[in-house]
Amino acid sequence: MTTLLYDGSFEGLLTAVFEVYEHKMDAVNLVKTGKYTTAMFEQVITIVTDEARATRVLKGLKTKLSPMGVQRLYAAHLAEMDDEDNNLIGFIRYAFNSDKNIEEDYGNRFVVRVSEMVRMVRREKHRMEAFVRFQKLKDETFYASVEPDFNVLPLLIRHFKSRYADQRWIIYDLKRNYGLYYDLHDTQYITLDFAESNKPSDLMTAFSEEEGIYQHLWKNYFNSVNIKSRKNTKLHIRHIPKRYWKHLTEKI
Repeated sequence: MTTLLYDGSFEGLLTAVFEVYEHKMDAVNLVKTGKYTTAMFEQVITIVTDEARATRVLKGLKTKLSPMGVQRLYAAHLAEMDDEDNNLIGFIRYAFNSDKNIEEDYGNRFVVRVSEMVRMVRREKHRMEAFVRFQKLKDETFYASVEPDFNVLPLLIRHFKSRYADQRWIIYDLKRNYGLYYDLHDTQYITLDFAESNKPSDLMTAFSEEEGIYQHLWKNYFNSVNIKSRKNTKLHIRHIPKRYWKHLTEKI
């Protein structure tokens, strides 16, 4: 068994696949750097992400999978779930080693698991599209903080760029410390340096003067349409899990 350590990126995953075929490796254990625990008598190889090699593997995948199949593989990778890397590389190897398209071959455990991961990631994506609450800053940029279970920010670009094309906005993932910034033309990835004296939760000082008014109006509207006699807490939590509440204006 050969253990391959990679940086956790999609390009790193594809580079690892290149190394597997380049060196004709059979049994491999793919692990993210930082998640590896030393084992005796085990060969360990550190994969250095190589864009050229990753591109070659991606080009090959596009001959084996449909465009949707490649997108689904990318979405499964965004789950960033521990101990799932081997299922991803298993799926890719199965695709390369098959003469037919394997995307709906649910008799294969790798195909089944990738499909399950895709469903979880897409569910989180849809929730983020519904639960993101923007707050207007003094510079007229709209800011929203999120903490999704999975790394879904790359999947949100199209939706928010289309829906809020006429305003500058930032959606920031506090859990992964990076975000999306839209400047009315393009979307780019950014990181913010929250000093100890300026934590994400203390952004009220940067809000525009009318933001407090908007939040007050929204809370009043939310309370006015909430019919107490029809309150169903269990159903409410099922649709809006409590982990999202601290980023919802109507729940603050």
